[in-house]
Amino acid sequence: MRVSGIDPRVLDALQHASSLELFQLSTLIERLLADPRRIIAVRKDMNLGQTVRFVDWRDGSMREGKVVAMRDTQVTLQDLRERKEWKLPYAAIEPPQVNPAERPQAVASEPPAPARPTRNDFRCGEKVAFEDKYLQTVVGTIVRINSRTATIDPGDGTQWRVGFGLLRHILDV
Repeated sequence: MRVSGIDPRVLDALQHASSLELFQLSTLIERLLADPRRIIAVRKDMNLGQTVRFVDWRDGSMREGKVVAMRDTQVTLQDLRERKEWKLPYAAIEPPQVNPAERPQAVASEPPAPARPTRNDFRCGEKVAFEDKYLQTVVGTIVRINSRTATIDPGDGTQWRVGFGLLRHILDV
């Protein structure tokens, strides 16, 4: 068996492992790949329509595809060569390279990070915003304040319970 990019000694050790050991290793790897920090590391610089490289699980080769949809744990790509759609975990995507010119330049002395908002920073009737699990900004009005969360009404018939640390004030112009 020959897999590109894998140390032959590792492959040899895996071939001599028992099925139970391989299953335990597989379970551990699946847990590590499902870690939200790993998903965010790939997803943070990715956007719809962007061209990215991904692993073709059939032969281990790298391909290029266009991002069609992004979900919680997987991304849908359209293969540029075959025009076929792939639904893949974020782990199969090579993290997009951000152009250094587009990155914000670090300032010599950065101001300290602002303190996280608390319950005392908000009142019912205030307009606030937060990001949902799809990283979309939701704007709404606080309709209720609990000890740990605020209930937000975006005006579309739904209500959200959001922790105060995730909220930010919106100034009416």
